[in-house]
Amino acid sequence: MKKFWQVNKRMIKFVLLLFIFWQIAINVVSFVSAQVLPLREGFNYIDPTMRNPVGLWNRANFDGVHYLNIAKNGYGVYEQAFFPLYPRLIRFFSQFFDGKELIAGIFISNFALLVSLFLFYKIVLLDWDEVTAKSSLVFLLLFPTAFFFGMVYTESVFLLLVLGCFYAARKRNWFMAGVLGGLASYTRLVGIFLLPALLIEWWQTENWEGVGRKWEKLVKATPIFFAPLGLLWYMRFLWQKYGDPLMFVHVQPFFGAERSGGKIILLYQVFWRYLKMILTTKSDVLYFVVWLELLMAIFFLFLMVFSYKEKIRLSYLVFSVIAFLTPSLSGTFSSMPRYVLVLFPIFIYLGRIKNPLLKKIVYAIFVFLEIVCASLFLRGYWVA
Repeated sequence: MKKFWQVNKRMIKFVLLLFIFWQIAINVVSFVSAQVLPLREGFNYIDPTMRNPVGLWNRANFDGVHYLNIAKNGYGVYEQAFFPLYPRLIRFFSQFFDGKELIAGIFISNFALLVSLFLFYKIVLLDWDEVTAKSSLVFLLLFPTAFFFGMVYTESVFLLLVLGCFYAARKRNWFMAGVLGGLASYTRLVGIFLLPALLIEWWQTENWEGVGRKWEKLVKATPIFFAPLGLLWYMRFLWQKYGDPLMFVHVQPFFGAERSGGKIILLYQVFWRYLKMILTTKSDVLYFVVWLELLMAIFFLFLMVFSYKEKIRLSYLVFSVIAFLTPSLSGTFSSMPRYVLVLFPIFIYLGRIKNPLLKKIVYAIFVFLEIVCASLFLRGYWVA
């Protein structure tokens, strides 16, 4: 432990300082928003037992309600859209918090975020300098929907598993990479796309000179195929209990986001749909969300291209591109501003910005939008 501290103390100090500052900011936004925004009831978390602090209820609005219900009571109607690992973690850790699932969920999300920041820093340093690493972390936490990392949502846990998977792969620990990939696909559907990314990483990382050891290298890569096992295990559960292994897809239309549960919608059709919504939607919170979803989709499409030109690692980009496109196949960019949080290569690209003025402008826009988005979410308004 002493050696670990000596090697990483500068990194740990920066990560801790950034994490604490961000936590304070989120709590300030939560307090101020409660004074200026009326509460919108309907999808906000309410603890009927009154055991959890009232001031923390807003951390479990919308999807958090479902995760806590699954953790406490098992799957309810249409809740099969939510993958099992996160609610299982909540159920396990709640025993250390006197059975308080909400506190357990908040602890898991924030602890996972803290470790993710450390891992993200380490991953960036494998290819870039400390300035890029620090800037990448700042851009990540200032992103308009980054507040979800501290809510009862899967963002922090999934990011941790993705980063851990790639870091293990970069260190040629294929067994650990495969295990973390399997846990990622047990947390979210797009976790399965770590498989092609890991295969690319394995192909690029291994030394293929000579013929004698090729079979040995192929055998070493076998754990990479653990990555889809989380999804397959969940599908097995759904098949045995409900007779539908794809139930997590088929229940999507029941969540009000107008997702298709049975057919594929192409990307250009989604953009056309958003253009029509912008021309017909009234000027209210929904109008803001429609614009947010559309602009985030466009923003990240461009940043993917720029990241490729910046020569950010191909395996990272392959995972990110497929993980970005997959939700859009359901016909909507709903939740896209939140989904993109785990597409970490984009934040590496932003961390590479050299122009100080441009960097400050992006920081300012991100901070403003995060305050707005966090305030809306914490008061019961849908954001992502």
